[in-house]
Amino acid sequence: MSEHTIKATGRSVEGKGASRRLRREGAIPAIIYGGNAEPQLVQLDQEKIWLAQQNEWFYSSILNLEVDGKAESVILRDIQRHPYKQVIMHLDFQRIDQSQALRTEVPLHFINEEISPAGKNAEVIVMKELNQVEVSCLPKDLPENIVVDLANLELGDIIHLSQLQLPEGVEIPALALGPDQDIAVVVARKGRTGGGAEDEEGSEDAEGESAGE
Repeated sequence: MSEHTIKATGRSVEGKGASRRLRREGAIPAIIYGGNAEPQLVQLDQEKIWLAQQNEWFYSSILNLEVDGKAESVILRDIQRHPYKQVIMHLDFQRIDQSQALRTEVPLHFINEEISPAGKNAEVIVMKELNQVEVSCLPKDLPENIVVDLANLELGDIIHLSQLQLPEGVEIPALALGPDQDIAVVVARKGRTGGGAEDEEGSEDAEGESAGE
């Protein structure tokens, strides 16, 4: 697990007016909650966080949040963006207890599709049904992503949640709820290419109708 450090500053004033002033000054209002401590109001640099949030790790990693020099392990739980401006409106961080398992979404990385039998076949559509999955693990075991190797994918293959190669100590909670939760992650099926039997039949029908006229 990689370590990513983000710096913040404590704040004592809350409310919509105070938050608007912070944003005008290039800061983002945020809150840290959870654990055995009281919720803490903080502010972060808008420009630096805007750059950070373009990285996948910002959403799926344990973050080392330094507040006035004191570091806490947190995970991002919510991000609110302006509907059309490149501005982050608010952030929610949850404190992490290193001794307790956490549940969070982790992105899926699909590799080797282009060299697979399905990927090389122009008539096959490779459908990715999920782009992230909820996992449960101790913070130290949290992966930034889960790799899905499609190198051997063939027409008709389906990769389910239970077939994902998970790092040691990582589980998918949904699988404990029963076999009906073992949903498809990737499906390789035949696509419409044109010129098939249906098209030929349709063409013959059309010709027959034309001849009848």
